[in-house]
Amino acid sequence: MPRENRRQCTSSAWDVNDGSIICAYGPYQDDDLIRLQRWKQKNTSVDTPEESELITSWDASPPNPDMPCDRIVSLKYFPDSFLACVVLEGGDITIVREQPQAGEEKIEIVGSVDEGIAAATWSPDEELLALATKAGTFLFMTRDFDPVQDIIFSPDDLKISKHVSVGWGKSETQFKGKGAKALRDPTMPEKVDEGLLSKHENDKTNISWRGDGAYVAVNSMLGSSRRVIRVYSREGVLDSVSEPVDGMEGALSWRPEGNLLASVKRSENKVEVIFFERNGLRHGQFPLRLSGEELETVGASVDLQWNVDSSVLAVGLIDRIQLWTMGNYHYYLKQEICDAGRSTDLEYSPMISWHPESALDLAICFTNTFERHRFLRYNASSFPILPNDHGVVGVIDGRILKLTPFRTANVPPPMARSELETSGNIVDVSILEDSGTKSIVYLAVLSQSELGIFCWDLTKVSNAMPVVVNSVKFGQGTDLFKDRNSEYRYARQVQFIDKNHVQVLFSRARGCELRSFEATGGRSNMTTSHPKHSLEAFVHTAFPSNGKVYLHSESTVYSLSLGKLPSQEDGSLQTMMQFPVAIQRVALARISQHQTKTYESDHKQSNGFQEKLIAFGQTPQGSLYADRRLLAKDCTSFVVTQMHLVLVTSQHLLKFVHLDEVEKMEVPPDTPETDERCRSVERGATLITVIPSIFAVVLQMPRGNVETIYPRALVLAGIRASLQRKKFKTAFMACRNHRVDMNILHDHDPPLFLANVVEFIDQVQKVEYLDLFLAQLQEKDVSKTMYKDTIPNVSSDPSTVRSEVNSLQSGNPPSSKVNRICDAFLKVFRSRHATNVQNIISAHVCKNPPDLEAGLTLIAKLQKDDPDRADRAVEHICFLSDVNRLYDRALGLYDLELTLLVAQQSQKDPREYLPYLQGLQKLDETRRRFTIDNDLGRHEKALAHLHALDSFDDFRSYMIKHELYRAALIINRYKEDNVTAITSAYADFLLKTLRFKEAGIAYEYTRDYASASEAFRLAHLWQESLSTASLIPLETSSLRSLARNLADDMFESKDYLSAASIQLDYLDDLETSLRTFCKGYFFAEAIRTATLRQKPAMIEQVIDVGLAEAMGTITELLAECKGQLNAQIPRIRELREKKAAEPLQFFEGDVNGGADIADNVSLAGTEASTAGASLFTRYTNQTGTVGTNATRRTSRNRRREERKRARGKKGSVYEEEYLVASVGRLIERVNIVGPEVDRLVVGLMRRAMRERAKAVEMAMTEVVDMCQGCLVEVFGGPASEKKFTGAPDEEGEAEVLPRPQAPIVKEFSRLSLLG
Repeated sequence: MPRENRRQCTSSAWDVNDGSIICAYGPYQDDDLIRLQRWKQKNTSVDTPEESELITSWDASPPNPDMPCDRIVSLKYFPDSFLACVVLEGGDITIVREQPQAGEEKIEIVGSVDEGIAAATWSPDEELLALATKAGTFLFMTRDFDPVQDIIFSPDDLKISKHVSVGWGKSETQFKGKGAKALRDPTMPEKVDEGLLSKHENDKTNISWRGDGAYVAVNSMLGSSRRVIRVYSREGVLDSVSEPVDGMEGALSWRPEGNLLASVKRSENKVEVIFFERNGLRHGQFPLRLSGEELETVGASVDLQWNVDSSVLAVGLIDRIQLWTMGNYHYYLKQEICDAGRSTDLEYSPMISWHPESALDLAICFTNTFERHRFLRYNASSFPILPNDHGVVGVIDGRILKLTPFRTANVPPPMARSELETSGNIVDVSILEDSGTKSIVYLAVLSQSELGIFCWDLTKVSNAMPVVVNSVKFGQGTDLFKDRNSEYRYARQVQFIDKNHVQVLFSRARGCELRSFEATGGRSNMTTSHPKHSLEAFVHTAFPSNGKVYLHSESTVYSLSLGKLPSQEDGSLQTMMQFPVAIQRVALARISQHQTKTYESDHKQSNGFQEKLIAFGQTPQGSLYADRRLLAKDCTSFVVTQMHLVLVTSQHLLKFVHLDEVEKMEVPPDTPETDERCRSVERGATLITVIPSIFAVVLQMPRGNVETIYPRALVLAGIRASLQRKKFKTAFMACRNHRVDMNILHDHDPPLFLANVVEFIDQVQKVEYLDLFLAQLQEKDVSKTMYKDTIPNVSSDPSTVRSEVNSLQSGNPPSSKVNRICDAFLKVFRSRHATNVQNIISAHVCKNPPDLEAGLTLIAKLQKDDPDRADRAVEHICFLSDVNRLYDRALGLYDLELTLLVAQQSQKDPREYLPYLQGLQKLDETRRRFTIDNDLGRHEKALAHLHALDSFDDFRSYMIKHELYRAALIINRYKEDNVTAITSAYADFLLKTLRFKEAGIAYEYTRDYASASEAFRLAHLWQESLSTASLIPLETSSLRSLARNLADDMFESKDYLSAASIQLDYLDDLETSLRTFCKGYFFAEAIRTATLRQKPAMIEQVIDVGLAEAMGTITELLAECKGQLNAQIPRIRELREKKAAEPLQFFEGDVNGGADIADNVSLAGTEASTAGASLFTRYTNQTGTVGTNATRRTSRNRRREERKRARGKKGSVYEEEYLVASVGRLIERVNIVGPEVDRLVVGLMRRAMRERAKAVEMAMTEVVDMCQGCLVEVFGGPASEKKFTGAPDEEGEAEVLPRPQAPIVKEFSRLSLLG
């Protein structure tokens, strides 16, 4: 902002601590006083002026009587020590301490050069001061002002460089014919510069450091003959000198990146900025666009200064500053800042001071004003609002506005589709695409003296130029500023409100000013407001503003309605949102309370829901905020569309964020390999514009070239929008052109697609396109798998909710998606048989599984009606499917003509298939079908044909050969004799395959009781075996022998109840039967049997003994369980405590035996130490990586690890898993033994053994309680701990297994008689 001063500011420096500027005033010819003054950062309110603080002042009389006054050649502020260093032309080096310590002076002259100082500059690291004296010497001083080097400029310095230019890119190196090469040396230019001086030579010396401080360059006079740029190393060693250039002047600035040194060359009709490499050779140039009159006035003195990041070159003229940028090897004039005083005094030129850290902060000292500017890089482009999003981008280049609609023309810069030239250098431009027409673009072009409104019709030929609609002049003395003495206004920014209204933001010495203009005719100046806030810029919106304008200050966003502009006195704005930090760029997006999947650009997008505005703000450090929420910390550029926030990060990733409520917005992770919302881009790429209608994103590379890409997230969003509007062909072509899985056409909204299959077919039309869609159908739902991340708010989406409701209401089980779609297409194609035969075949073949028979049947019908179409259909079906399979299927249809037609499309040898088909032709119909089915391996069908031939012997042999017993039984179900014979053969087969139970049933069905009894015996079915043996009938001795064998088998298998029943019923052995009952704890049955057989004595002799033995067994078992629980549960607790306290030692990682390792010892990784998995990876699979050179684990190692885990050796990592599994097995064992203990307690009580019964019951109760008490501790840990490690896999990673689920402990009901 400009500040009026009585005298010119002679030098300035930035204080990076608080952003203030240290300004020096004086000395002047009539005043030798030097004043240091601090201008502090301005507050947000314009009513509070910038605070000015006088630091100090002192008298600086010129040491040389020939000097009218002294001059400041360097002013440097050191924020770390609150010290300013002032270097004067007279030779004094003065330091000013803002906070002097005890014994220190506030102002101190630390050194003096008697010859005088021509130039001085501090190194970028503030450690070296380079001084060029008027005696032709070059000095280096340290931060403490100790001399380091004293170098004398000498004519012999020119010998250091022997310049040889190969003339790359010049006309003399171009091919001009065979004889041209012999005429002259191409390395020698047509004119050799001698270093002639410029007519505006002022004998000034300039010094400039490279950005890293390793080299410094000095531009000085060599005697009175020419100018030379000398390059010295930091140690003071001459590195190179520049080649002679006619008309070179004293300006010098080394680009901080280090590749170029900029200077100025003046010729008769132009002034150029020329560049040198470090070796002194020329490396390009560009002309300053000055008229012949301006060359002698404003261009009489030229100064150069690069900003800190090498992106902007400031060119200082007499009354203005020009800012130039470079892209694609072309220099653009971006801004021109004129002196508010409009002084053309050649004795004064503006002083430029870039901020040393903030690249686009600039301080300028004009003749009567001091100005501070903060610039912002942004792209002048149209809003990406569908359907009229042409992606128009404007590039400012002085008086020329380069315009390119990227939707129709990707013109590489510095070229453009159209160029618009204005009367003055352009300050800003606003672009608006008319939502009512398809190809009309409005342009508002702002300069310091004029606002031009243009209309550009993109439907015309490519060379059509924008047409002037309205022009408004403003400036001192114009209709807008009638008072010539009024405060100076600087036109800063322009913004369309709508196509009829434009808003312009002006800067004044204090605050800003908003003026509204009519874009077409009528009044030029509508209203003026003087807001009470320091506004920085307009806010870009991703929606039609509808009569509103949005602006922002450092951290606040304001809104202003066109019809309610504040008056001159009332300059208040409505506060819309406050960011938590200072923001440099803001964009607005509008969402509904429920964001719909549509790209409609009018108010219909809300669909009845309340709309909400979200402000996105980017800080200078790259943090991106959505309202007050931080979304990303590494954003380099962003664009807001109607559906997405699109941003590029410093990790060179292009990301898409679905617009939603601020809390629900999700920034995708840095995983471009798996997430479609993230895509890798070239290093340093910036976002230019987004064109949603063609799914395009335009990026500019660091060199300046432009690339257009089509990210999958944007493509999918457009496809879904087209599907919602039932524009199926648009969606289909997008899938085809961008290689998107076409299943999305159905999976996005299945009910919508299936209900509009007819419309889909009518829109797509082309047979080839319909075949392409059918051929790509798959069962998986790509909207939930491949493209799930690109769907915003799946749960709240109305189409998704509608689909789920329809699915629930239908109640139908899920069927094949592919078959469902194919059937829907076939239903439509039935009425279009003449035009879509190929599609019908495709629909049959693309089913899951393919319905080849239906397709071949259709071809067979065509063969009779239209042989030519049948031939084409056969070719098509052979293309879609394996021809060998088609041959078999055609043969299976028993149509030999169709089979021959298919065989002719295959690679089969006619000498093979023709004799075969001829042989089939000679057979009768039934025998032919049997032969075909037998050859095709369809044995069941062949068996049916064999049955029709009425040859049962052949039928039975074929059945046995191919094991077709079930099919044979079904075929002969009405012929009882055949069924018996088939069942007998089936029984033999079942017996051979060890299916004894079914074999016994089959034998008994055929009345073969001997074989049935043996089969049942092998199946351990004692009832069936003994009953069929009795039907033979068997002799008594044989029957008892069979019963004894069965009883032994039941006893060995612990089926004591069955064994006792056999012993009692068939062997008549009461005592052995009772003992067997007691062995199985069936005491009640044993007592009943003893009393039934009238043997009460057996109760005491046998049953009481059995009770005592059972009690001993149970007591021993329960004691063992109790002991196991008491030992294993504390050990599990101990292992878990050890793992929590010392995880490294727990996972066998204590390689030093507990010895401490010094913190300052660096353990470098070697191949041996990094080849395998890390310690934690081996067992937890949670952290660490596996070396790429690691040998894969073999199956033998896997089995070894499995054995280790099964053993659960104490101290191993598998011990905990083993102990937990052991406790689980114990609980299962206790649950099994519970009913036996219950029967034992009842038996003891019935036999009056109360104390024994009570002891057993108490032991069982105690074990059950212990099992219930340990469930939470053993099985119910946190979810993060519910994992065990398994055997390492083939890549060396340990398999992570879930901890076993806690078993259920069955309740043990105690007997109330025992108390």
